[in-house]
Amino acid sequence: MKNLANKFLNDDSGATAIEYGLIAALVSVAAIAALTAMGGSLNTMFTAVSTALTGAVAE
Repeated sequence: MKNLANKFLNDDSGATAIEYGLIAALVSVAAIAALTAMGGSLNTMFTAVSTALTGAVAE
């Protein structure tokens, strides 16, 4: 029984899973922040491309 308790206390595989989860959450937050910051410039760029294509088809 003591051996089982020691094995349980020394098992840190759950900590690894939690660390991976925290890293994934941090990467997700960084990606969302970057995409939000780029959103305005991407919208401007796609609007310019759309306008250029519409003008090219009309000519």
